[in-house]
Amino acid sequence: MALSDMPSRVLVTGGGGFVGRHLIAALDQALPPGSEILAGSSSADGTKPDGWGAGRVPVRVVELDITDARQVGGVIRAEQPTHLVHLAAIAAVTASNRDPRHTWNVNLSGTLNVALAVADECPGCRIAFSSSAEVYGASFKAGVPLDETAALQPVNPYASSKAAADLMLGQMALQGLKVARLRPFNHTGPGQTEHFAIPSFAAQIARIERGLQEPVIRVGHLDSMRDFLDVQDVVAAYVATVLRADDLPVGCVMNLSSGTARRIGDMLDALLALSDTRIEVVPDPARFRPSDTPLVVGDSGKARTLLEWRPERDIDYTLASVLGYWRALVSG
Repeated sequence: MALSDMPSRVLVTGGGGFVGRHLIAALDQALPPGSEILAGSSSADGTKPDGWGAGRVPVRVVELDITDARQVGGVIRAEQPTHLVHLAAIAAVTASNRDPRHTWNVNLSGTLNVALAVADECPGCRIAFSSSAEVYGASFKAGVPLDETAALQPVNPYASSKAAADLMLGQMALQGLKVARLRPFNHTGPGQTEHFAIPSFAAQIARIERGLQEPVIRVGHLDSMRDFLDVQDVVAAYVATVLRADDLPVGCVMNLSSGTARRIGDMLDALLALSDTRIEVVPDPARFRPSDTPLVVGDSGKARTLLEWRPERDIDYTLASVLGYWRALVSG
């Protein structure tokens, strides 16, 4: 499959977020000469945070609130991106449970604003949509790796709003919208917030090591099994989707997964083994999800075929990188 060698203008919504920053750094290294990256941010002030590439490809910050349909249309009309990676979302399940209305407004209505703006103002633009494996929800109870044919049975506001946006884009693809839908499984790395299990563990360890927290880690479900990826492997799939956009079936869906389920408690143990400090683990009812799914594991055979993608980083590398990030942050 030939990669694109034509200069591109890639707009990344949510460019200042956890995945966005890693993606912009990866695009900086992968795009052909003469390309440009537009980092969409709802709080853009013209500055580029650390980690947004080494300057090989120009990065320009663009103010973009996806819930503002008029602003989205204006940006798409003015910038005429060749590609758009749609990352902007309410991504934490806990946050979605606290404010379902806002979650639906961002994840579904915001995605509709982006899709309609592209259809109306820049129909040649190729969209890579960051969906989620959470859309499968209760289908994971089958206890087997799920592929893209599994039923969408979301069990929380984040998952249901993502599933609705995913289906909406699939329908719009039938009318000509050039979109690929990617469903990444759990992923983590430096820069992810404490709303997620791995960075929550790592941040607590880092604070304990510095004497900023009592030597106790408070945790939720530890027996849950999850299919984890390194964020750099996930963004590699997004980059491949941009570069191969012309060769992908319009409206295609691709899982991004490792195919291996790992126990959350085992990953906590691995993080604790990286510390010389004695730390107690204590269950915290506030951290337990009411609809927790015991086993989540995926089949990413389609991404291997269409993108020639497979995860390259092992979990030990990922855990060490997350702990290293939090140690540096806590140290100041």
